Amino acid sequence: MKILVTGGAGFIGSAVIRQILDQTQDHVINLDCLTYAANLDNLPAVQGNPRYVFEQVDIRDGEAVGKVFETHQPDAVMHLAAESHVDRSIDGPADFISTNIVGTCSLLQAALAYFDTLQQDRREIFRFHHVSTDEVFGSLTFNDPAFTPETPYRPRSPYSASKAASDHLVFAWAHTYGLPVVLSNCSNNYGPYQFPEKLIPLVILRALAGESLPVYGTGENVRDWLYVDDHASALLTILKRGKLGETYLVGGDAERSNMDVVRGICAILDGRFPDNANTPHDSLITFVADRPGHDLRYAIDAVKLRSELSWAPSVDFETGLRQTIAWYLDNEEWWRPLSGARYDGARLGLGPTKEAST
Repeated sequence: MKILVTGGAGFIGSAVIRQILDQTQDHVINLDCLTYAANLDNLPAVQGNPRYVFEQVDIRDGEAVGKVFETHQPDAVMHLAAESHVDRSIDGPADFISTNIVGTCSLLQAALAYFDTLQQDRREIFRFHHVSTDEVFGSLTFNDPAFTPETPYRPRSPYSASKAASDHLVFAWAHTYGLPVVLSNCSNNYGPYQFPEKLIPLVILRALAGESLPVYGTGENVRDWLYVDDHASALLTILKRGKLGETYLVGGDAERSNMDVVRGICAILDGRFPDNANTPHDSLITFVADRPGHDLRYAIDAVKLRSELSWAPSVDFETGLRQTIAWYLDNEEWWRPLSGARYDGARLGLGPTKEAST
């Protein structure tokens, strides 16, 4: 297959591309406009690979996207390009509306125009896989059952509202125009190459630098954590074997509070650096004012994905967290430039690494 991956220079998109190239004979067209969180260094081994091509295109540019379809003639689309950080959506919601809603509409229009040109045999193969989030379902209490594909949408942040709108657009294009689509909603991802304003890499890098570890509110908010390579394998399974018109939820079976996650990172670093001046690292934890509208809990019931497509996560949270910390310790050349002029280093809090921490 030729698979068009939007947002392929981002955290999850790059994991998908690495897995496609490493584990299949499929070809990849990586379409990415290279916003602040996109990084071609997330794909260190693709240069010169005859099954990979990169197109720097904004999904909101319908004409340019149409040319990509015409030039490369993909058999499938995996749509991962999105603005995805809740805090940024609170500070600047317009960018999320533009990329996640207008951009998805532009991509759907281009995909449909291309699909309508295909011969019947290729129309039967083609599919549009839209990758979304569990945040579209809103917030759970501690006692509520986990989200299922039948859970009503109740988005509560500008980010989740923009993703909910894009989900509805995808199914509208399927119902109205006959575009063959499949949709997945995932829980919180973590792992190598994650941009360090997300919780886990932020805590790792600030702890290494001896900086304070900010925790919203009381740290009781719960998320289901999914190792990024497990998510990539689930997405490829859904793309190739999922039933058209269906929604699949992808989770890691790893509900943890934010405080549990932060303390877990601190404990692993304490074990790695017992004589460090910052040990115990949980002494760096500070509580900060909660963000507006902070959802209490997300949880995924992935029984449909398990029963219909025989997928299950392969990495438990404790193992994945240790692997993630080890990766950031071994790859300072990747994350150190992220505190430079291209990024808001002050926002990330990445000060000079303390000698004792390296």
